[in-house]
Amino acid sequence: MKPIYHYSTVSEALDNLNELGFTYDFNIHESEIAKNPHKYEVKHVYRYEGDSDPGDEAVVYGIKSSSGKKGVFVAGFSANSDSEAARVLSKLCIESSGQCEI
Repeated sequence: MKPIYHYSTVSEALDNLNELGFTYDFNIHESEIAKNPHKYEVKHVYRYEGDSDPGDEAVVYGIKSSSGKKGVFVAGFSANSDSEAARVLSKLCIESSGQCEI
């Protein structure tokens, strides 16, 4: 996996990933990730922390499916983030090469 990129905003990270071909919106279809985690690989990770509000924290994942589909998933990064897909992606990061520092 590539190193984490540091952008000033989530929008900047999404724009860059879009330029790299990560165009599919996995947030709309997050059940795909939760049901079949073995079919996905985390290629890029970006963690954004807001200046003052912890609610502004987010993680942007650039992921690729085994079928070649490349897209993004944006998850809140907090104790109350309740997304099965976000938990799966975090686990995939840890299990892959250990280079996801989220």
